[in-house]
Amino acid sequence: MSIEILAAQLSAEPIFVDVAVAAVEAPGCGAVVSFSGVVRNHDGGKDVLELGYSAHPSAERVLAEVVDGVLRAHGSELDAGGSNIRIWAAHRIGPLRIGDAALVCAVATAHRQLAFSICAALVDRIKDEVPIWKEQFFADGSVEWVGAGSSAAPR
Repeated sequence: MSIEILAAQLSAEPIFVDVAVAAVEAPGCGAVVSFSGVVRNHDGGKDVLELGYSAHPSAERVLAEVVDGVLRAHGSELDAGGSNIRIWAAHRIGPLRIGDAALVCAVATAHRQLAFSICAALVDRIKDEVPIWKEQFFADGSVEWVGAGSSAAPR
């Protein structure tokens, strides 16, 4: 079995799910599962114009720790599978427009269930634990910070 973490990064540049999928694909992997969290044009019944993400200086390190933690949490499945596991995860920082990808993850494994499990856990833990905050700009002129009081406290 080999485990490859191909990316666990923050990016000020656009990120794309097709790039993540292409990075994790490999002959020994029969399942590729991806997630692309895309900026939508509404939140809480209000029209969103754009948003921005800010990250604590520790965020990229915490992201790498989250990826490692997800792999450890799936340890028994990894041992039972005996296959290759390839992971790519990136979160945007800076200004984003409607339709831009904010979070992209891709996981490749020999079998689908493990790929689904790892990808779902990865997305959930990144959103819960990595100290990244979203500032939303609404059409009515109001601004809202999301995640500023979350469990993703600086470490």
